[in-house]
Amino acid sequence: MTTWLHDQRIEAVLAVLRARGATTVLDLGCGAGALALRLIHERRIGRVVGVDLSADALHDLRAGLRDEPSEIRRKLDLVHGSMTELDGAFGSFDAAVSVESIEHVAPDRLSRFERSVFANLSPATVIVTTPNRDFNGLLGVPPHRFRHPDHRFEWGRAKFRSWAAGTAGRSGYDVAFHDVAGAHPVFGGATQMAVFRRRVGTSDRQAARPGRPARANGCRVRLAVGSRACRRTTVAGRVIPDRRWSQSALGFFGALLTAGSDLR
Repeated sequence: MTTWLHDQRIEAVLAVLRARGATTVLDLGCGAGALALRLIHERRIGRVVGVDLSADALHDLRAGLRDEPSEIRRKLDLVHGSMTELDGAFGSFDAAVSVESIEHVAPDRLSRFERSVFANLSPATVIVTTPNRDFNGLLGVPPHRFRHPDHRFEWGRAKFRSWAAGTAGRSGYDVAFHDVAGAHPVFGGATQMAVFRRRVGTSDRQAARPGRPARANGCRVRLAVGSRACRRTTVAGRVIPDRRWSQSALGFFGALLTAGSDLR
């Protein structure tokens, strides 16, 4: 089960992937499969590869796939490995997505993430979402704390945009930014999203590479894996307006915090 906030992130990512016409997707830091499980039920998408360091999460994801039809199971492969250590042997993907995962990477390893994804794989589209630290006060998170103890950092919008713009410039991409889960006039959304689009002619070497079994840290892995589909859910009539903020929206986030929801 995912929280309302995480559902908003997934819906935002899916909207971009649909608009971009992606048919092959790399899910970076897939965890228990909140995104991957949605992707394999997208008619247009034919191949999904999930990468995660947690063997337990991947095991749970595989176990849940037992009830899925074989044509759905075949869409999904999982790799136990690091998203900072990928190479061209993964083959080509239309899109790579990191949903609330980059903040789990140590800051001194972010250059490895950049090289792994943007240089080694070079997909046409890269989507990165991460918590917006500017918004934390509205969620009741004290200034000296992160939303989750496993986070290695949390960025405000200025820092995130600076990192994303630098990465895009060095890698031959254009980047656009979006608020997710609200749009406070001062603090933005609870989550921030960067959508990178590879410039035409920057690098087509990966697009020309035939698909191969996935490889991470020198170990070839190809596992037919997956999990029970997560159906779309709605939160009883509570919709956050795209371009305005209201007391009801703030109250709703407060209710999530009071109920102990996962704010990652």
